[in-house]
Amino acid sequence: MFESLNLHTEPNRTSPSYGQIPENGKADVIGHKLTPRVQSAEAPMPTPVKPPPRKKAKPKSSQTKIGPPPLPPASKPPGNWVALSVPKAEPATPAPPVPAPPPAAVPMDDWSLVRTQDGKVGWVLTRPLNMAIPDEVAQYAEGHRITSYFALGQVRDGDVVKNNWLWTTIVKGGQPYEFDSFRVFVWSLKHHRYETAYIERNVEGYYPVQVSTAGSSPSFSMVLEGNDGLKYRKTYSFEGFRIRMVAKEQYRQAPEVNAPKAVASTSAPSEATVKLSWYARLKDRVHRLLR
Repeated sequence: MFESLNLHTEPNRTSPSYGQIPENGKADVIGHKLTPRVQSAEAPMPTPVKPPPRKKAKPKSSQTKIGPPPLPPASKPPGNWVALSVPKAEPATPAPPVPAPPPAAVPMDDWSLVRTQDGKVGWVLTRPLNMAIPDEVAQYAEGHRITSYFALGQVRDGDVVKNNWLWTTIVKGGQPYEFDSFRVFVWSLKHHRYETAYIERNVEGYYPVQVSTAGSSPSFSMVLEGNDGLKYRKTYSFEGFRIRMVAKEQYRQAPEVNAPKAVASTSAPSEATVKLSWYARLKDRVHRLLR
């Protein structure tokens, strides 16, 4: 990060901030969420009231004014004035319906859930975040945003040790998913540079991305949306320079449950509660004997 970021308790600009990631600080991205931007409602400015204009006093004239001449007598109406006063009936044409204005677009904010090096967890705006993958790999991003990266083992090239990398990228932010492409880079001992071993584009991928380096060959898995609209976790094995899918299963995300907070209490149970529980036990025992 090239600037300091405030840690928020919720993915909301107005939520409390309890910490800060300093400039050039590091943190782990563990979640992502897209939320509507909440703007504080400002009171409208009062409209200034203009004072009424003052009436100018008319100058008094010393001479007496002569009024206008009397009006001529009114002309008599025509004989068929009753027939002329009846309006002609015209067919009423309905007014065309006025189309409703389109709803205004709601501005959205892209948030990332991060964990700092001192163990604090909070929400920060995604835009200022930058992934700390080496520049010799980041140069192949082609303007896309890197949303996650993982090391897939090491390769020794003489006295130099290089990592093989897995990354996920997205073309444009503000999407409900976390990445639309993923790619595996391997270090070529022949050309002494990074080359692409596997790539998939035009996908809808979601966190979490999992990597396992245990065993003889590393593996990784990610959640991708299928053509049927369901989410599947696909597992890939990384053997040498070959990537192949070895497992596919439907992914069911656990629902977010807001558990009620426990209330601490040091008071003893009331006497009515004790008697009621004893009576219930006695009643249950009698029913068993009667059976």
